[in-house]
Amino acid sequence: MILSRSRASRKPAPDAAGEGGQGAPPRHVAIIMDGNGRWAKARRLPRLAGHRAGAEAVRRTLRAAAKLGIECVTLYAFSSENWKRPEQEIADLTGLMKQFLRSELDEIHAANIRLKIIGDHHAFEPEAARMVDAAVEKTAENTGSTLVVALNYGAQDELARAMRTLGERIRAGTLEPAGVTPALIAAELDTANLPPLDLLIRTSGEQRLSNFLLWQVAYAELYFTETLWPDFDEAALAQAVASFGKRERRYGGL
Repeated sequence: MILSRSRASRKPAPDAAGEGGQGAPPRHVAIIMDGNGRWAKARRLPRLAGHRAGAEAVRRTLRAAAKLGIECVTLYAFSSENWKRPEQEIADLTGLMKQFLRSELDEIHAANIRLKIIGDHHAFEPEAARMVDAAVEKTAENTGSTLVVALNYGAQDELARAMRTLGERIRAGTLEPAGVTPALIAAELDTANLPPLDLLIRTSGEQRLSNFLLWQVAYAELYFTETLWPDFDEAALAQAVASFGKRERRYGGL
């Protein structure tokens, strides 16, 4: 099973503001899963082999997250810029997504996990989009942890959509410009109603956000590792969480 149903072993979680004492585990961890192609190239394998190995890393990481008591995991699976890749690679990634849903959805549901999608997954071919919709609907009432998958997601587009929504409310006269607050903006984002982002991990040694959760990362801790995503495992996640636990989060205070 990907994630355990039991939550009894969870350590005390930070409060609703995403804060918590030093050493407290993160409630919400996001991961930029980078390095599948380099992993495959180093082994003289096709890129698809790297993506398949990356899917196995997802399974390992979700199991590890459950053991560590992480409430919400967000995975950057396909960015809005990834459409620039070759058509065959996009087809391969779409096929892996469908295969993952076929093989793992029942266990995700049995573990009481809610699946949430951020971005616009309806840009994928119809069968894949329908499978994602069905998976979200099937798990919608689950009350355990949350698995968020970013599909055709770009943070700048997310912010632009939020601004358009608020702009329409201003034009309609239901909102004054002075009433636009950070909380109001956050409520219009794809991540509304999720715990605040505590920790963002990027694998493969790259140190940039790549248009991922630009608003949400404002006070998140950043963790970069040289480990390629297919090699990421329970020990790697535990190391990232341990690093998080040693940091003092002051949110601009002393």
